[in-house]
Amino acid sequence: MVPSALSFCIRYFALMIPLSVVIITYNEEASIADCIRSVSAIADEVLVLDSFSTDNTGKIVEKLGGRFEQHTFDGHIQQKNRAKETAANDWVLSLDADEKPDANLLEAIGQCKNNGFQADGYTMNRLNYYCGRPVRTCGWYPDTKLRLWNRRKGGWTGTNPHDRFEMQPGCKILHLPGNLLHNTYPTHEDMVRQCRKFARIAAGHLQSKPWAYLIGKILFAATSRFFRNYFLKLGFTDGMAGWQICRYQWLEVTLKYGLAMKMKWNGTE
Repeated sequence: MVPSALSFCIRYFALMIPLSVVIITYNEEASIADCIRSVSAIADEVLVLDSFSTDNTGKIVEKLGGRFEQHTFDGHIQQKNRAKETAANDWVLSLDADEKPDANLLEAIGQCKNNGFQADGYTMNRLNYYCGRPVRTCGWYPDTKLRLWNRRKGGWTGTNPHDRFEMQPGCKILHLPGNLLHNTYPTHEDMVRQCRKFARIAAGHLQSKPWAYLIGKILFAATSRFFRNYFLKLGFTDGMAGWQICRYQWLEVTLKYGLAMKMKWNGTE
């Protein structure tokens, strides 16, 4: 007869379901180590799909025991789907390099691994940081994301650069406690750069929209977003940080539709 302790171990490890943590990167040497270390207790594989970084991202990943692959970047959606398919395991936790789960979320994911997943996908709240401080106003929280899933049951979709993961019809989705901590903008300058970058990417996809759609959006979308997030979502209670966040939300929306109209007028791609 197998001793009871050994029998328990066999049952315990048989229940543990392997999990791949996948991350797409480009020049993320400042944040990738912290991200990888944060999931060491739950990851059976850390896969980093890189877009040919010119910094030390690859060296850091390999030093920490991660699997480092490279592929030319052709869009956030395309790259994330590629990373999903490259992972060794069916169960995947998808992270950005500047994200990490907090203790409560780690514990919840660990319990799913040990006791068996009770759903096909799991959502979690994301807590975004601006200049080192968490922001729960400005429409930034709870910022619920679907990031833990069986890769056979869904895929990345949306419009670049704003991707989202969609499960197949009929899939069961549950919500996990805890937060995914997102170091969104370490500095004000980071927010300015990201605002302009995302606006340019989005404009390229929007230029095919009708003129009436673009004009309507540039007249009303940015202003309504600012009003909602600064007043209704209490951005004004966060002082200068709330003002800056909502201001650049307004600017990104204005810029992306303005650039789309310019591209459409000039007939550029």
